[in-house]
Amino acid sequence: MSNEVAHKQWWQIFEVVFGIPFLAAILLQLAVPLALPSTVLTPAIIAGGATLIIAGVTLVVLARREFAQRGQPTDPGLSTSTLVTSGVFAVSRNPLYLGGVCVLLGIALAVNLPWVLGLLVPSLIACHFVLIVPEEQYLAATFGEEYRRYAAAVHRWIGRVRRRE
Repeated sequence: MSNEVAHKQWWQIFEVVFGIPFLAAILLQLAVPLALPSTVLTPAIIAGGATLIIAGVTLVVLARREFAQRGQPTDPGLSTSTLVTSGVFAVSRNPLYLGGVCVLLGIALAVNLPWVLGLLVPSLIACHFVLIVPEEQYLAATFGEEYRRYAAAVHRWIGRVRRRE
């Protein structure tokens, strides 16, 4: 197994990749207020936002529990000795990121912060290149064929790969 880690820089974490744009969105909202149009769907949008927040927090809690049960760190700056593929990891290779994105999207909808919606797109692109790609390279180097089988069976964000028979 490799002694390397997925992320070597302090800023290669979810809190920076998504947190800085989220704070920028709040500042933009204060400087240049935007609002989603108010329609008959507004209560449903707010409820959908709250549902996304609850779903996101649930994903994060379940993923952290799965790591803890196997004695693995949630910090990608630390090395791991076990490939976790059970629980929420059986349906998402990145449930912590997915959960965090759901929370941010839910906040944007529930409290009407369109700037968050706009800045979520570059955050997702940064997440792919700054967080996910290095993690996938690290896991492939550390766990080899076991990781490749897992990656072939479980989508990066959500869902399992359907096998054609």
